[in-house]
Amino acid sequence: MGHPDPEIDGSQAPAFCYAIDSEKRTHGLHSHLRHNLVYAIRGILHIKVDSTQILLPPLRAVWMPSGVPHSTDFMTRVSLRTICFDPDFPGVPNSKCRIFSVPPLLREMILHSVRWGVDRDPNDLTANLFFQTMAALCHEWMAKEHPFRLPLAKSPALTLAIDYTLANLREARLDDVAKVANLSARTLRRRMNQETGQSWYQFLHKARMMRAMELLAADSPVSETALDVGYNSLSGFTQAFTRFTGETPSRYRQNTLAKA
Repeated sequence: MGHPDPEIDGSQAPAFCYAIDSEKRTHGLHSHLRHNLVYAIRGILHIKVDSTQILLPPLRAVWMPSGVPHSTDFMTRVSLRTICFDPDFPGVPNSKCRIFSVPPLLREMILHSVRWGVDRDPNDLTANLFFQTMAALCHEWMAKEHPFRLPLAKSPALTLAIDYTLANLREARLDDVAKVANLSARTLRRRMNQETGQSWYQFLHKARMMRAMELLAADSPVSETALDVGYNSLSGFTQAFTRFTGETPSRYRQNTLAKA
């Protein structure tokens, strides 16, 4: 189990905004006494939780329930705004970890909430009503979850296979991955399904799309991004990316950079 985070768990307020700006770093295994709505207004996070790795790009948020151990990698310089709710705060969702889109209203509410930080007056009626409204609206916003998460391996051999795949998205082939993991291709396929619940090809596709999201959010041109994640056809990449995210690569890049 991860240890509670004293930076935010010591507050007396029932709900507040915890704002930090951080360089690239890793925040090791920890948990929180409160539910957290995690949103990066700039930068990209990787969060490891429940045997999965979550990608948190711009315009997306993650709901992290209280008491759930997780670790966080700040992949770039990150401006993080986390809304913290007591589990018994009125209207707060009782949900598992979820990734969802941040509509304009929620983004503006998060930015506005910075005025009520860790040390705010717990009896501030305006603040309490504001956060209660946000909590109630979160039920609707969280209804549609995004698949921006990758499974973590349970065995050393599959860890090698997954790490090699992630490091070679441009040219990854099943036979090469199996060789690195000292497995036959057939055994690798079976182990992937057993340990992750998805095939290696499904994993590869999702990993490519998530890496493309990172690159585009970092201002990489669409054509270069397509090549970097293994697509020789720009139209094929555009179709795959649009199906995965609901936005074309150009629109996604434009939207994320506009919010930076």
